[in-house]
Amino acid sequence: MQQRLPSEWRLLYRRVGGIEPNDVKNCLTDVDAKHGCISWLVAYTHRYLLLGPPIVRGRTGRVISLMVAPAARREAVAHLEQVFEVSQRRACDVLGVDRTMVRYRSRRGDDGAIRERMRGLAAERRRFGYRRLHWLLGREGVVINHKKFRRLYREERLQVRRRGGRKRALGTRAPMTIPQGGNQRWSLDFVSDAFACGRRFRIFAVVDDFTRECVRLIADTSISGLRVARELDWAIAERARPAMIVSDNGTELTSMAILRWSKERNVEWHYIAPGKPQQNGFIESFNARLRDECLNETIFTSLPQARSVLAAWRHDYNYHRPHSSLGNMTPAEMAAKSVDKPVWGLTPKPVVITPKDGHQSGHRLYS
Repeated sequence: MQQRLPSEWRLLYRRVGGIEPNDVKNCLTDVDAKHGCISWLVAYTHRYLLLGPPIVRGRTGRVISLMVAPAARREAVAHLEQVFEVSQRRACDVLGVDRTMVRYRSRRGDDGAIRERMRGLAAERRRFGYRRLHWLLGREGVVINHKKFRRLYREERLQVRRRGGRKRALGTRAPMTIPQGGNQRWSLDFVSDAFACGRRFRIFAVVDDFTRECVRLIADTSISGLRVARELDWAIAERARPAMIVSDNGTELTSMAILRWSKERNVEWHYIAPGKPQQNGFIESFNARLRDECLNETIFTSLPQARSVLAAWRHDYNYHRPHSSLGNMTPAEMAAKSVDKPVWGLTPKPVVITPKDGHQSGHRLYS
């Protein structure tokens, strides 16, 4: 037997269209298929219209709190007006929404030109976040507040998807101090990749730790210690002789050719502790940027094509890509800003790292 409603609510019940309580389930099933989570709002509203505010006000408030954006509240008011055939005033009262907010029409421009340029930059540099895109727009003469730029960035759904990585061990890390001038310290390392046919090739990278410039970026199927020495000679001919070079303990970098070259050129060569790549953090950071922005974005078909792509990316990295640790300057701008003096024979002061867990005696890092 259906429960009899009080007389004051029976009148309200007839005004909203006379939907029978037994028909609510079917009504909500159709609404749920079309409007998703709004069906819960309709359910609570229907109970509110039938049973009154003292019983349902708390539950309605909980549902309304999920609708934060004004656009969602306007949609809910319009939906109640259509389903229950009530006035806008009544729908706003039920939902606890201010009618001035529902009737408000924004006079803000759509910023179409900025949005289009933003999408273009994001398509060209798929691994850049909103900070670097905002910096690039600023260099083009576009003046826009960073908070507004971030709102447009979210509305355009340009967020960079973060790639997953392996879990890393936690613990105390001794920081490597930053050099105080260009050509004081270079970092070396190798990166491996593959052609579309599956054949592997290697990339030899050299980075200036102060300016973050990519000094050399060489791709080949095999790179020996003699080849590394020749590439370093060509880099010195283009720039200047570094005071120190930091590398890991790879076979190419510990060969007799490299030891002979280091002695003849009077360049101090520092090897990091085995299994401690964090002691060579500058080149490791560069390798991550290289793989994320270039290697993972390109399918290499041949060695000449790989060399061409890497040369173009190296030029873009040195002259156009903003570097957050340099105050969003490019490495070339940092090199031009720094004091351009030769550092022949200048050796940075050593920083001794205290050994941990009974490992080797102490490993020197240089500033």
